[in-house]
Amino acid sequence: MNDQDSQRRVVIIGGGFAGLFAARVLRRAPVQVTLIDRRPHHLFQPLLYQCSTGILSEGKIAVPLRDLLRKQKNADFVLAEVTGIDTEGRRVLATRPLGDQLEFGYDYLIVAAGVQQSYFGHDEFAQWAPGMKTIEHALVVRRRVFGAFELADTAVDPAERSRWLTFALVGAGPTGVELAGQIREVATKTLRDEYRHIKPEDARVLLFDGGDAPLAPFGSELSAKAARTLSKLGVEQHMHSIVTNIDATGLSVRAQDGTVTRHEAGTVLWTAGVAAPPVAAAVAAATGAKQDRAGRIVVGDDCTIPDHPEIFVTGDVMSLNKLPGVCEVAMQTGIYAGERIKHDVAGKMPTKPFRYRDLGSAAYIYRFHAVVSVGRLHLSGFPAWVIWLFIHIGFLTGFRNRLGALVSWWPAFVRDIRRERTYTTEQVGLIQSAYDVLPPATAGTALPGSTTGAELPSAGTKPSATGTGPSSRAG
Repeated sequence: MNDQDSQRRVVIIGGGFAGLFAARVLRRAPVQVTLIDRRPHHLFQPLLYQCSTGILSEGKIAVPLRDLLRKQKNADFVLAEVTGIDTEGRRVLATRPLGDQLEFGYDYLIVAAGVQQSYFGHDEFAQWAPGMKTIEHALVVRRRVFGAFELADTAVDPAERSRWLTFALVGAGPTGVELAGQIREVATKTLRDEYRHIKPEDARVLLFDGGDAPLAPFGSELSAKAARTLSKLGVEQHMHSIVTNIDATGLSVRAQDGTVTRHEAGTVLWTAGVAAPPVAAAVAAATGAKQDRAGRIVVGDDCTIPDHPEIFVTGDVMSLNKLPGVCEVAMQTGIYAGERIKHDVAGKMPTKPFRYRDLGSAAYIYRFHAVVSVGRLHLSGFPAWVIWLFIHIGFLTGFRNRLGALVSWWPAFVRDIRRERTYTTEQVGLIQSAYDVLPPATAGTALPGSTTGAELPSAGTKPSATGTGPSSRAG
């Protein structure tokens, strides 16, 4: 028996911040690490809105997982979608692209599957309102945002032109606020001199939320400053508003007094709510673990499932002490799980219960304006923007991505130039998901999804179980 056969097996579900940091902690441990993710890259989700609005390319916010693990000799990456676990046999069940089944034995299991977009029981909204959780989402949003200005430019009917120049965003958390600010910047700065038949600066951005104010988790002071900044930028805020319907031409919203108002909008984007992916329900069913309202797995203070000390749940898919879904939680829980496994393999006493260190929150509103909350320190405006800049440079994975982001930010912030505005007008790919079974092609038979010329209604907008990374703000 060789050394590898005698080593403990660690399987990690998800290559976001939690999964990646757990794998890195184990790089010198006498274990064999298998990281499984349904996507081949580690994604920095907090900057997806910049990808969708033409500042950054997808390559600057995503890094191949194989590249990140190439120097870690005890780690392997597998492209597959985890579908369940067998706790008695200690096996992870997965599906590889195109449908074949795989199994992986484990001695320790780290569930770091992240979260997916939630439409609060109205999944039919996804057809008309893409979310902001994946690269696919960002590229669809880019196509819809920049495509809306093109359709407005050629519209003859004033009502149709107005509709295409109206953008509605559902959810006033960090992602919604950042995306709303960027769309207004695109309209008032980037595109203002490019059209001959419309004035892009006439574009309306409507921000809807059921709460009292935008960025409510940042506290009343910063929330109020963010609201004033958004108003100055031209974002129309509709608080205490619940979306009741979305279709191809707009959305209906119920106000606090119960009245329902119809808003015509050519582009509706969904930035509200998250839910655990299907694998969380499968793990809960196999282990008897409890789930919270969002489907996240409830764990003990050591991040393990009760009665299953070998199974750790980390990052966004974990429910522990109402911790937020942010990058810092994902990183710290991933590191904690890796350290506990190292201690256990070495035969040492267990480490202490997990304790979260709050490193603060930051949100970008528009050029040179941001809000930052770190403990008792609350900043807004340019000083906060500088802090936001350093935070995001620090959190980006890899030197190449950090340098690439700086190179892209310079013309975007200083000269209003957005180089990453390319989008397609035809459907890309043969199948909607690599995990769909592709039937054999026969002569004269079109492959699934080969229709060209128009975007399929749900292309890139269907909620899917994601194992990549930080949710709005985590992974």
